[in-house]
Amino acid sequence: MQQDNEFTDKFWRSIRSDMTAMVGTRSVSPRPMTAQFDGEQPVIYFFTSKETDLAKAATSTQKAQLVYAAKGHSLFATVDGTLEVHNDPALIDRLWNRYVAAWFEGGKDDPKLCLLRFDPGQAEVWKDASSLVAGMKMFLGMGDPKEDYQDDVAKVKLGRS
Repeated sequence: MQQDNEFTDKFWRSIRSDMTAMVGTRSVSPRPMTAQFDGEQPVIYFFTSKETDLAKAATSTQKAQLVYAAKGHSLFATVDGTLEVHNDPALIDRLWNRYVAAWFEGGKDDPKLCLLRFDPGQAEVWKDASSLVAGMKMFLGMGDPKEDYQDDVAKVKLGRS
């Protein structure tokens, strides 16, 4: 369990810092999106246009997948969850920032504005297993790299559900 908490904590710290992930549904291929967070809740929000395929797909709750790679490649994850439109004005107000504003000429009242809510569920999280030590062990034929790597991947539950 300690290991699961380690992977979960690393994932949340990393994505909150980098804020970019690929998100898709069964009918829409994953595309890069900028993550937004409302406090410490285990939910990820994305602003988009109502005209995007992702927003159109999420008019009803859809199974979705988030694919994440940390900027320095220290962490990778695939996260299953659900995606739905969540246009709560109070939440939009809390998450609004100058970067989002740059995309919507009408501001928070732009008719194209759409807020998506991703509720994460099960995830597979990988820590970067490539290191100088691992490389030297492989080069020298010492040990099995698959055995060394088994502690660097975990299946974890990221959300409430």
